[in-house]
Amino acid sequence: MTARLALQQLPRNASPIRGRNRCSLTGRPRGVFRKFGLCRNKLRELAFRGEVPGMTKASW
Repeated sequence: MTARLALQQLPRNASPIRGRNRCSLTGRPRGVFRKFGLCRNKLRELAFRGEVPGMTKASW
């Protein structure tokens, strides 16, 4: 009973499940790579310019 009351007192946005990974450059909520914190569009642009260390074009 007391635990339920304590949870009800917390603000709604305190729950980590309500957070959303967003691109650090554009704020886009979809297609975000966690490792880089960038959306797929910006990651591709920066990778082609050679601005992402360690990322190379795939060839096989």
